[in-house]
Amino acid sequence: DAPEHSGMLADCCWFIHRPHPLTLCLFSSLQGSRDPMFLTGVSFPPDWPVYSETLIKLSVYGENNGHQQTTLSFMFKQDVDLCVCVVVSMCFRTADDSATVGTVVVSRMKMGEIEDGEVDHFTTDMHQKCTLVYESSHGSVNDKDNGPIMNAVFKNAVCKVYRFQTVDSKWMLVREQMAECTLSFSIPKQLIALYIQEDTCRIQELKDLGELSPHWDNLRKDVISRYDQIIKEYQDTLAELEKLTGPLFKPSCSKGQKYLEFIPINLHTQRMRVMCPRKTDSFYDVVTVGAPAAHSQGFKNGGLQKLLSKYESEKKSHSTAYQCIYYPPEQTAKAREILCVVSQLQPHISALADQLLQTAQQSSSQPLRDVLKSLEEKTEQFVHALKDELVKSALLALHAARPGYVSKCQSSAQSSPARADPHLSTAEKQHSVCNNVDGSQTPRRESRESPVHSDSIPHHKEYDEEEWDRVWVSVAKSLNCVIALVDKLQEQDNNNQESAPSHTLADVITSHKLPVATVVWWDELAVLVQSLKKCVAEVAERARRSVSFVLLQEAACSMAQGLQLQQRRDAVFSQALAALACGFAMRLYAGLEDKGFLRQLHAIGLVAQFESLLSTYSEEIGMLEDMEVGISDLHRVTFRITEAASEEAVSLQPTVSGRRDHYTVEVPLPHHAFQALPEELREGKLLRVLPVLFNVGINEQQTIAERFGDISLQERINQKNFEILEGYYKSLTDTVPSECLPCFQTQTDIKELLDTLGQNVVTKKRKNVEILWLAGMICRRMNGIRLTSCKSAKDRTSMSVTLEQCSLLRDEHQLNKDYFVRALDCMRREGCRIENVQKNIKCRKYAFNMLQLMAFPKYYRPPEGTYGKVDS
Repeated sequence: DAPEHSGMLADCCWFIHRPHPLTLCLFSSLQGSRDPMFLTGVSFPPDWPVYSETLIKLSVYGENNGHQQTTLSFMFKQDVDLCVCVVVSMCFRTADDSATVGTVVVSRMKMGEIEDGEVDHFTTDMHQKCTLVYESSHGSVNDKDNGPIMNAVFKNAVCKVYRFQTVDSKWMLVREQMAECTLSFSIPKQLIALYIQEDTCRIQELKDLGELSPHWDNLRKDVISRYDQIIKEYQDTLAELEKLTGPLFKPSCSKGQKYLEFIPINLHTQRMRVMCPRKTDSFYDVVTVGAPAAHSQGFKNGGLQKLLSKYESEKKSHSTAYQCIYYPPEQTAKAREILCVVSQLQPHISALADQLLQTAQQSSSQPLRDVLKSLEEKTEQFVHALKDELVKSALLALHAARPGYVSKCQSSAQSSPARADPHLSTAEKQHSVCNNVDGSQTPRRESRESPVHSDSIPHHKEYDEEEWDRVWVSVAKSLNCVIALVDKLQEQDNNNQESAPSHTLADVITSHKLPVATVVWWDELAVLVQSLKKCVAEVAERARRSVSFVLLQEAACSMAQGLQLQQRRDAVFSQALAALACGFAMRLYAGLEDKGFLRQLHAIGLVAQFESLLSTYSEEIGMLEDMEVGISDLHRVTFRITEAASEEAVSLQPTVSGRRDHYTVEVPLPHHAFQALPEELREGKLLRVLPVLFNVGINEQQTIAERFGDISLQERINQKNFEILEGYYKSLTDTVPSECLPCFQTQTDIKELLDTLGQNVVTKKRKNVEILWLAGMICRRMNGIRLTSCKSAKDRTSMSVTLEQCSLLRDEHQLNKDYFVRALDCMRREGCRIENVQKNIKCRKYAFNMLQLMAFPKYYRPPEGTYGKVDS
C-alpha cells in the first residue's frame, strides 16, 4: 500500500539473541520509496527467550536497477522489557555520498511516560505517518485492566499501541485491546440446561393436572410428546457444545451451523486506553457481536417480530378448532409470571415459617419481630399474585375439563351451595384460634376486591365461583392468626422482662412460673405456623394447576408452530444474553473503584445500548426482527453481585439461574473487591439493566430499501427505544446526583443530546448515522454499556468501532484534526479490527467491494487495499 518509486528496496529484519539466536523478520518491499513508512509492528510470542539484554538488529538493503545490492547494518542495544516500545529511525545516503535518501531514528518509549522533549528526537513528517508503534497478539502489557478478574473472563487478547499527535503538538499513546470472552459459550450452555430443566418441569406440571376428559387428555399427550422432542434436541445440542475445545468465539463463517445456534456470533470486547501527559488514563469499552438472530433457521418467512405477530393472529382461530379457550398474549404471560411467583415464594414462605418457630425458641423478641415482618411481606406478595382473576377463571375451565363434568354439574345443582372444602375447614379452625387470641371475628389484614370477569373466558355458573376466594383468603387468615399470637407472646415477654431483664422469650415461654395460658399460646403458635405452611402449599398447588392448564391450551391450539417459535426465541435470547452479560461484567470490572458508578448501579441500574447497522432489506429484515425481540426479552434479566469462593478462574465465572420469564445472572468478585462494594450490592440486591436498540442501515441494500422499499421497521424501533432511553434519563436525574456520572471534555448537556437525538429520530433523512453517534454518546455519558452489531460483527462493525474511537480521541483528547483520517485509516489497516477479520475468515480483507462502498457514508469506508471480495 506504500507509494512506489524506482530505485530502492527496503527490508527490516529483527534478530533476537540469547540464550540462542532467534530471528523474527519483517519484510516491507518499497520499490523506489524515497520516504519509506513501516506501519506494521513486531510482536514476540510468549515462549520466545526475550530478555532485557535482547539485541535488536535492523538491516536495510538498497537495490540498484533490481540486480546489484548494497547493505547497511545497524546494531542497537538497549534494556527492553515488554512494556517498552522501540521506534527505529536511521539516516541513509547514496553510495557516492551525494544525497540523503532517507532518515531512520531510534527512540525508546515506555507506555504511559511521554516526555515533552521527546518530540525533539523525531522529524515531524515522520511522526505524522508512523502511528502504530507496538503490537502484541498475546496481551502481554501488564496493567490494571489486565488483572486477575479480567483475565478470568476475557481471554486471548490482541493489543495494538498507537502514538498520535494532539493539537498542541504533544503526543498521546493509545492502546487498543481486543479479547474473546468465556461467556460466549458458558452462558448459552447454562441457558440450554435451564431450558431443559424448565421443559421437564412443564411436562411434570401437565401430568399433575390429574384426570382429564379424553379430548383434553389427548391434547396433553401431544403437547408432552412435543416437549420431549425439544428436550431431546436441546440435550443433543448441549452434548455437542460440551465437546468443543477450540476458540472462545463463534466465527462468522459458522453462523448457519445448527448446533451453534445458541452461541453469539463473533463476540469480542474492545477497550481503548488513552494515555496523555499529565492526565489520568481514560478507558472506552465496547462489545462487538453479530446480530442475535436464528441464522440456522433462516429468514424466508421473516424474523421473530413478524412470526410472533402472525402466530397470535392465527392462534385464536386454532383455539376454536381445538376446542380451547383463547388466551391473549398478556394473559399467557401473566400465567407464566404466576407460575414463577408461586415456585419462588412458596419455599421462601415455608423457610421463614420454620425460622419463626426456631427464633421463638432461641432468641429475644427483636429477631422474632424481624422474621415475622419478612414472613408477612412474602405472604402478602403470594396472596396478591393469586388474587388475579386469571387463576379463578382457569380453575373453572379446569373443572369443566374433568371427566363426567355434566353429571357433576347436575349433582351440584341439587346439593347445598356450601361445599365441604379442606381449605375452608382449615381456615375455619384457624379463625377459631384467632378469636381466642384477640377476641375479634375480623382478620387484621384481610381484604377482598370484587372480581371482574373477562368476556373472553367462559364462566360456569354451576361451579361455586367463591370457592377460590375462600381458598386464598385462608392464607391471609392464617397469617393474621400467627401475627396476633406473636403479639400476645411478646406482650407477655415484655411484662416479664420488667421483673427479669435477662430472660429471653424462650425463658418466658418455658418457665414453670408462667401462667399455663402462655405455654398453650406457644404450642398454638407451632400449630398455626404449620397450618400456614400447609395452607400455602395447598393454594400453591391449585394455582399451579390452573395456570398450567392455561399454558396447556396455548401449546395445544398451536402446537407445532408455537413451540418452534419458542425454540427460535430461545436461541436468539441466548445470543443476546451472552453479549449483555459480557458487557455487564466488563463495565462492572472497570467501575469497581468508581463510587458514583456503584451508587448508580444499585439505585437505578444501567442502560445497555445496542447499536445495529443492519439494513431493512431482504434477509437482514428478518435478522433485525429477531434482534428486536431478543433484546426486548432482556428486560426479564436481572444481575446480582456475589462473593467468589476463591480467586480461581472457575470461581469467577458468571452463572445464570431462573426460568424463561425471569433470569438472574450472578457475577462473582474476589473477596477484597466484594468487601469494598456498597452494602446494598453486598446484600445481593437485584440489579436492573435496561436494553435499548437503535438501528441505521448503511450499506447498498439500505439504499434500495430507502428508495424502493420500506424502512418503517427501523423507524419504529428507533422511536420506541428513544422513548425508553428518555424515560431512563428522567429516572436517572431524579434518583442519582450528576456527580455520579462521568466527566467529558465536550460539555454538551445530556438533555441537549437527547433533544437532538429525538429530532433526528423523527427526521426523514437517509442513512442518518447521527442517530447512532448521539445514542452512543448519551450511553457513555450515563455510564452505560455499549454494544455494536451488524450481520457478523466483522466488517460494518469494524468501521463503526474505529470511527467511534477516533471521534473520542478528537473530541475528548484533542487529536489533531488534520490527522483524524490518518488515524482512522491506521486503526482499520493495522488495528485490532483487521485482526478480527483474520480470526474469522483467515484473510485480512474486509468483505466490501468498490460498488458497495460507494453507497456507504463517507467515514464508514475502509482505506484502499484493506477490502475485497471474500467469503464472510
